[in-house]
Amino acid sequence: MQTLLKHIKGDRTIWIVVIFLYLVSTLAVYSSTGTLAYRFREGNTEYYLIKHMVIILLGLGLMFLAHRVKYTYYSRISQLALMIAIPLLLFTLLRGTTIHEASRWITLPIINVSFQSSDLAKLAIIMYLARLLTRKQSIIKDFNSAFLPMILPVILVCGLIMPANLSTALVLFVTCVALMFIGRVRLKYILALTGISIAGAALFIVIISAMPEGGRVGTWQNRVDTFLGKEGQDTYQADQAKIAIATGGFVGKLPGNSTQRNFLPQAYSDFIYAIIIEEYGLAGGVLVLLFYMILLYRGVRVAHKSPGTFGALLAAGLSFSLVFQAMVNMAVAVNLVPVTGQPLPLVSMGGTSLWFTSLAIGIILSVSRTIEQEEEFENSTHGKNYATGTVA
Repeated sequence: MQTLLKHIKGDRTIWIVVIFLYLVSTLAVYSSTGTLAYRFREGNTEYYLIKHMVIILLGLGLMFLAHRVKYTYYSRISQLALMIAIPLLLFTLLRGTTIHEASRWITLPIINVSFQSSDLAKLAIIMYLARLLTRKQSIIKDFNSAFLPMILPVILVCGLIMPANLSTALVLFVTCVALMFIGRVRLKYILALTGISIAGAALFIVIISAMPEGGRVGTWQNRVDTFLGKEGQDTYQADQAKIAIATGGFVGKLPGNSTQRNFLPQAYSDFIYAIIIEEYGLAGGVLVLLFYMILLYRGVRVAHKSPGTFGALLAAGLSFSLVFQAMVNMAVAVNLVPVTGQPLPLVSMGGTSLWFTSLAIGIILSVSRTIEQEEEFENSTHGKNYATGTVA
C-alpha cells in the first residue's frame, strides 16, 4: 500500500473528491438499478453493482496512468486523438448504433461494447484547443493566423456531434468559448463566433425539421415544450424527479429506500441526482454539489499555478467541462432546464463516459504533479543554498 501511495502524485484534494464521488456512484447505482435487475437479470441486483465497480476500478487505473504521463505529451496526443475522433464522429452519424432513439454509439466488434464517440471528441478538442492557444499566444489577436485555425476544428467537431446529441455539442461549444476567452482571444471574435454559430444551428434545425423524418428535432421540441409546461406534453420524467426530490426531505429516506427508482426513467443515469436527493436528502444533494465546486476550485488552482501556458489551459478547460456538465445534469434533475441526456460525471452509470472523465481528471492531476515536482526541486535547491550560505 505504501509503495502504491508513493506513486500517487498530484493534488490530494482532487483525489479525495474523485474517491468520494465514486463511492456515491457505487451506492446510487446499486440502489437505482433494482428495476433493471428484475427486468433483465432475473432479480440479480449484484450484477450491475459488480459491473459498475469493475468500470470504476478501470477508471481509477486510467486516471492513475494518465497522471503519470507528463502533461506536455498531451499536446502531441491531442493531434492523434482529434484525427481519430473526427472520422469516428462521422461514422457514428452515418452508421452508429441507435439506443434510446439516438444514434450516438459505436459498437465495437467481437467484444460487443458500445461507446459514445463524442466522449473521445470532447477530450480531444479541448486538449487540441489548449495546444493551439498556447502555440499562437504571440499572434493571438490575429484573425487569419490565430482565430480561424482554432474555430474550424471546434465547429467541425460540434457540428458532427449536434445532430444526434445537441446538449453535448452545446456544452462542448460553451467550454471551447470559455477556453478561448481565458486564452486571450479577442472578445469581438468570440461574440461573432457565438452569433454565427447560433444562426447556423438555427438554420440547420429548420432544414432538418423540413425533411420527412426530421431527425432529432421533434425530440428537442418536445423537451422544450414539456419544460415550458405546454398542454398535451408528457411531463412524466419531470414529475417523477420532482416527487423524488420533494419526498427526500433534509436527510432523505436513507440508502436503498428510494421508491421513485421504480418509476423514474434513467434513474441510474440522467436522473441519478434526483435519486441521491431522495435517499440522502437536501444535505446529500448539497454535499455532492459542494464536491463538484471543490473540483472546479482545485482545477482552477492547478491552472493558476501551472508552470506553462499549455498546462494552465488544459487544467482550466477540462475542469470547466466536467463541472459544467455536472451542473447541467443537476439542473435537469431539479427541473431548471429541459431534459438533456447529460450523465452526472463520475456518478452516473456508464462505461466509456466514466472512463473518459477519469482520463480528463488524470490529465489535470498530471499538470498538478509537475507543479509538485517543481516546488520540491525549488525547496531542495533553496535548502542546499541555505546550508552552504549561498544565495539562490
